[in-house]
Amino acid sequence: MIEKEKDYSAEQIKVLKGLEAVRLRPGMYIGSTGKAGLNHLVYEIIDNSIDEHINGYCNLIRVTINEDNSIEVEDNGRGIPVGMHPIEKKNTLELVMTSLHAGGKFDKKAYKVSGGLHGVGASVVNALSEYFEVKVYRDGKIYYQRYSRGIPQTEVLELGETDRTGTYVKFLPDKEIFDDGDVVVESRLIENRLREIAFLNPNLKIIFEDKKRDYKEEFHFEGGLEEFINYVLKKRKKEPVAQPIYLAGSYSYKKDEPDIQVEIELVYTQSEDSEIISFVNNIKTIDGGEHESGFKQALTRLSNEFARKYGILKENDENFSGDDVREGLITIMHVKMAEPVFEGQTKGRLGSKVAREAVNQITSEKLSLYYDANPKEAKKILERINFAFKKRIAAKKARENIKRKTIFESTTLPGKLADCTSKNLEESELFIVEGDSAGGNAKQARDRYYQAILPLRGKILNVEKADLLKLLKNEQITNIITALGTGIGDEFDISKLRYGKIIIMTDADVDGAHIRTLILTFFYRYMRPLIEEGHVYIAQPPLYRFEVGNEHFYLYNEAELENLKQTYANKKWKIQRYKGLGEMNPDQLRETTMDKNSRKLVKITIQDLESSNEIIEILMGDDPAIRREFIENNAYKVKELDV
Repeated sequence: MIEKEKDYSAEQIKVLKGLEAVRLRPGMYIGSTGKAGLNHLVYEIIDNSIDEHINGYCNLIRVTINEDNSIEVEDNGRGIPVGMHPIEKKNTLELVMTSLHAGGKFDKKAYKVSGGLHGVGASVVNALSEYFEVKVYRDGKIYYQRYSRGIPQTEVLELGETDRTGTYVKFLPDKEIFDDGDVVVESRLIENRLREIAFLNPNLKIIFEDKKRDYKEEFHFEGGLEEFINYVLKKRKKEPVAQPIYLAGSYSYKKDEPDIQVEIELVYTQSEDSEIISFVNNIKTIDGGEHESGFKQALTRLSNEFARKYGILKENDENFSGDDVREGLITIMHVKMAEPVFEGQTKGRLGSKVAREAVNQITSEKLSLYYDANPKEAKKILERINFAFKKRIAAKKARENIKRKTIFESTTLPGKLADCTSKNLEESELFIVEGDSAGGNAKQARDRYYQAILPLRGKILNVEKADLLKLLKNEQITNIITALGTGIGDEFDISKLRYGKIIIMTDADVDGAHIRTLILTFFYRYMRPLIEEGHVYIAQPPLYRFEVGNEHFYLYNEAELENLKQTYANKKWKIQRYKGLGEMNPDQLRETTMDKNSRKLVKITIQDLESSNEIIEILMGDDPAIRREFIENNAYKVKELDV
């Protein structure tokens, strides 16, 4: 019986002051304390400079990643106000940097359009930084203030005179906040983000420098979205079937409010993949939202309408589906609007219903005009859609035939699967294990109540190079599908998932990494909600067993090993290097890799859908040249290589 707390009085009511709440619950403000949250700190500061640009006050931004992992962001905008605030009786610069919900974006006169409407950006970055410095160039003078973990270390100082305007920020993320003290931002993602911003803003120049890898690049694209989509086509190595189409217009929705501005560039390709890259006020909406919904609705309706107009579909034919219409389509969309409603502080999804109406209307109007004026291009596109439609119908019939003969008609679990007793999704786990030998050890090491084991023999099929029919004939793949119970692709149903955690457990070598990549590619392409909803993990088996006297330690990297060697330099010690899971006995495997009280798991997430697509295409696709280029460009990042 749970003992009840007897006292509940005024003393138990805690009031968090200043930025204490941010440090106590950082995930509420930046999404996570992993890499995504760390990168988000950089985006928050960059977004402030971007807002200066889209409101007409800035045309140059510099972003620098320093060797000590600190970040610098500088612009030539107006500069943050530095006078005494009339109500708060505090310097406005300090107020903005140390108070939540303080900023110029709540005043429509200061910012007509803004990506950061929560008013928490710079102050949150300040709170989560070991140090944070800001210089303001304004009114002919240079002002400066330094903070540590959100607390001012100096007054607002006047450093001298200047003839320029703008804001300079330098900060070092706080090791106390981020997972394992890792404050190394992902340079490639920052670079991609800055390139995208430059595409969206033809009058803006961005200079990016990463001193850690001696890299510097200038982004300035006068061609805007047209140049953006050509870049994507080249990068993805996609072949267009018709000319790219540019749609633009404004939508008036409320008196005394600025119109919603919509820009869309779209192109159909021979690829089966589709991709919508969308932005709102320069913020990348990686989870989509109402603006994407409005576009999809208008595109599907118009495609069916014009397909009948041009005789590609007969009057009584089945309509094209949304998937038919979007197959092979790459779309870039930028919406500018006052007071967008984002879901969550990280602004991944747009919730503004009016954006759906705006994009729907502009797409319908402008694309209709284009199709009427360019019938040859329109017919190329509609024939491409019709090809997808016919292929879908044929594949549906083929799947129905296969269902009668294969995994989908039977609820019989794979013979190699050692199932668990529990049927509770919250506690059950499936270990997908490399090799029969390791699978045998895992079966002895597991807790039979909640842990199931599925051994795989060798490397599974590379689904990036195989079609659905070949995939369904592969024993390793079908064993995984049957064990999970969800089906795949169009028939995937996560409500039928049999295990709450799916844990990939492979050897800590090159072959093991390859097998992990093959399994993750399969999940990403055919069971993506498993990753999106946080069900997929990677087990972390140790690399070494370090014995000294009667003690032993399991070590997961070279740094841990060197540290123990130094700690016990005066004693005799013995090291065992694990090349594979099969080298551990069941007790060791349980203790190091399977026991939930002592194991280490890495949760797989999709931080950037576009980058994920790109990397999978590079690593698992058909073009060895771009794979070689990727490896050569990223080889410097490798810390340990076990061949």
